[in-house]
Amino acid sequence: MSGDERTVRAGSRTVTVHRPDKVLFPGGGDVGRSGSGGGGGERGGRTGEAREYTKADLVDYYRSVAPFLLPHLRGRPLMLERHPDGLGGPTFMQKNTPEHYPDWISRAEVAKEGGTVVHTVCDDTATLVYLADQACLTLHRWLSRSGRAERPDRMVLDLDPADDDFAPVREAARQATGLLDRLGLPSALMTTGSRGLHVVVPLGGRDDFDAVRDFARDVAEVLAADSPDRFTTAVRKQERGGRLYLDVQRNAYAQTAVAPFTVRALPGAPVAVPISRDQLDDPDLGPRRWTVENAVDQARTRPWAGLMSRGRALGPARRRLDALRDR
Repeated sequence: MSGDERTVRAGSRTVTVHRPDKVLFPGGGDVGRSGSGGGGGERGGRTGEAREYTKADLVDYYRSVAPFLLPHLRGRPLMLERHPDGLGGPTFMQKNTPEHYPDWISRAEVAKEGGTVVHTVCDDTATLVYLADQACLTLHRWLSRSGRAERPDRMVLDLDPADDDFAPVREAARQATGLLDRLGLPSALMTTGSRGLHVVVPLGGRDDFDAVRDFARDVAEVLAADSPDRFTTAVRKQERGGRLYLDVQRNAYAQTAVAPFTVRALPGAPVAVPISRDQLDDPDLGPRRWTVENAVDQARTRPWAGLMSRGRALGPARRRLDALRDR
């Protein structure tokens, strides 16, 4: 084994990591504001200097977080966001699984217009380590599983603020989870590692994407109608007028959302991290609060304990939502 390689034990397999000292996240510079509530290790929204992270750091993080991350990936087609030369180089959004990937890595062949595409599926720690060696920083997952690709078991409402002020995101999260409670649907919150939060709703997998997207759109429209000066469903940025965008576009066949505990391709290596509702009141909360340095600590608190196994059909919630809109 040369000095440009190291081997990593991952479950029952040994994976070779090439150029482990290659810098993927350059240090220095300014990680920028992440909203009132800090992020990337800052407090109170202050700026700070980004740390340098290598491929070895990425591998170590994904190996450590694997017990918490893998349940959110197993059986799901992935889109892989690869940065072979780090943040300063080109980005590759990879859907097809290259032929040179080991045969022990799972694959899912799913339909697309005019044919099929064979996505990578991450079912084990060895695959996570292999993908990190491929400089895959961010794992974007389908909201359905390969065996039932047209029946999502997750719905995502993306709370996308107009700027780095995190206060509107907190308020939108409170209102969205409150409305979903009234509709009888469980929901969970996740920082995106970028600017906002995701509201994630587990589903029973009985409804197709059209029904889920229509329901998500109607939920967003109710929220926007209740607070038209703060929230909007306008897809065009020029129509949002500085308001927080309630984005439901991920709820469609072949669309993806960042997976819980995935690293984002931003300075400081922030991580998308599940949080509890109580953490909305934490003054230090921000979308980049957690990085590869401390995301595993948050994972160990299991903020979504039991939530993702409570998937529901949308029928009863749809009837409640329609009754609410008819008032």
